[in-house]
Amino acid sequence: MQSSLIRLTAALVSSSLIAPAVLAAPLTSLGKPEGKLNIIAWPGYIERGQSDKNYDWVTGFEKATGCQVNVKTAATSDEMVSLMNSPNYDLVTASGDASLRLIYGKKVQEINPALIPSWKTLDPRVKNGNWFTVAGKPYGVPYQWGANFLMYNSKIFPKAPSSWSVVFEPGNLPDGKPNKGRVQAYDGAIYIADAALYLMHKSPKLGIKDPYELNEAQYAAVLQLLRQQKGLTHRYWHDVTVQMNDFKKEGVAVSSAWGYTINTLQAEKFPVAGTIPQEGATGWADTTMLHAQAQHPVCAYKWMEWSLNKNLQSALAEWFGSNPVVADACKTKAPGGSNFCQSNGFDRFGQIRFWRTPVAKCSQGSCVPYSRWTADYIAIMGGR
Repeated sequence: MQSSLIRLTAALVSSSLIAPAVLAAPLTSLGKPEGKLNIIAWPGYIERGQSDKNYDWVTGFEKATGCQVNVKTAATSDEMVSLMNSPNYDLVTASGDASLRLIYGKKVQEINPALIPSWKTLDPRVKNGNWFTVAGKPYGVPYQWGANFLMYNSKIFPKAPSSWSVVFEPGNLPDGKPNKGRVQAYDGAIYIADAALYLMHKSPKLGIKDPYELNEAQYAAVLQLLRQQKGLTHRYWHDVTVQMNDFKKEGVAVSSAWGYTINTLQAEKFPVAGTIPQEGATGWADTTMLHAQAQHPVCAYKWMEWSLNKNLQSALAEWFGSNPVVADACKTKAPGGSNFCQSNGFDRFGQIRFWRTPVAKCSQGSCVPYSRWTADYIAIMGGR
């Protein structure tokens, strides 16, 4: 992750997470589609069959609506926030560590569910998620969700590791060799929550109840753990291609990872698997959000509706290693015929602590805000 993007994000967070955005009222009707749609998305999220002809949910949309889809991929949430400073994009598939920043930064607008007929089919567990809903108003449409799995080399680990301690604490792996230089951590300040989640269970006396709401004492303990982890870390990852190469060629044995990475390596017959350890996991719930100055709002609404059809949801979940936001998609056969809802943890929703932007005012009264998380995590990654 580029430090300039992180510094930009920190400035945005510290200046904008103060009061709910005040924007124009959402659309009440849709006119003729504009013929074009520009989307910022995670790699693998908006597929038109170029990687695999069986996974294509763009071509049908373009034929049905006349809206030509253009996709700009982003590797991190911070990059997405930065790109949304431009009015050239209509939609962004934002994770929970970016969505509130976009809302409070007035980069996205409230949407009107009445213009999205399939809104009623949403899984109730995500329908009013606090990562995209402010003061009862939705600022986007849920897209997919998933866990940040513990991915491990299954030749090194005959059994799935039961705790995140394998990436946070120094020790030997099942092959008898030290874990130093063989673990990875995520290259993003939101990863502080992963360390907080681990300490919730390891050190209950700290009193951590929510990994995104940390007082000064709790925060100090979490940073101490992350500084310890720095000495073990091979690399801080954000590029899934680089991470996959590190597992294949650099001897990395265990790391946090997305389902997409696990699925891709398994498809290549590389021996990896993923698990949610006993402490649970952090995770991401992504939302398709409409730019405050979207130039193609009708096509954008058409896409938000299209994104909720169960065929798209099932194919995307299988392809990306995620879970659908429409429960009926679990009963819809995906192109590969896998039981994707079972393998991707659809029924483990309650074990996942979804990414959420940390703010200063919290249930404890006062918490360490994301601007601090960002600055401190940069320092930790730099060895300070």
